[in-house]
Amino acid sequence: MSQLIPIETIAGKILFIRGEKVMLDRHLAELYGVPTMRLNEAVKRNKRRFPSDFMFQLTVEENKILISQIAISKGRGGYRKLPFVFTEQGVAMLSSVLHSERAIDVNVAIMRAFVKIREILSTHKGLAQKLLELERKYESHDYQIRAVFNAIRQLMAPEKKKKYKAGF
Repeated sequence: MSQLIPIETIAGKILFIRGEKVMLDRHLAELYGVPTMRLNEAVKRNKRRFPSDFMFQLTVEENKILISQIAISKGRGGYRKLPFVFTEQGVAMLSSVLHSERAIDVNVAIMRAFVKIREILSTHKGLAQKLLELERKYESHDYQIRAVFNAIRQLMAPEKKKKYKAGF
């Protein structure tokens, strides 16, 4: 099953909320092939397994932002309750409360997607650090280069002719 769900599909469902990489309950339910209500029921029956750093409910404001960003239905047919989101650890814990072969396979695929995103982010951090180092290294050169260009411009500027006053 994990090969049937491309990592890119899962990665597209991973969001950044409150500085955490999370997945919405409805996206997870879709991947697991269960109604969102059933997924949340299983979580509620096992509340101790899902502390606030594994799962949390969005605030009204966060939900509004989410609706505007990913075009979630807000009119008729929309969701009545604020969604729950699951961190990477929360998603891992879901496999212990959802007992099916599909749940295991989907969890493996999701964990791989989280790892892939972590690798991509660390690569970008490395690139950002190298760019910052280059900027620092050549920061003084920038001033020196500007001074050279200013000197060249002054040399290239036409000489101003002195005007002599005619008269007595």
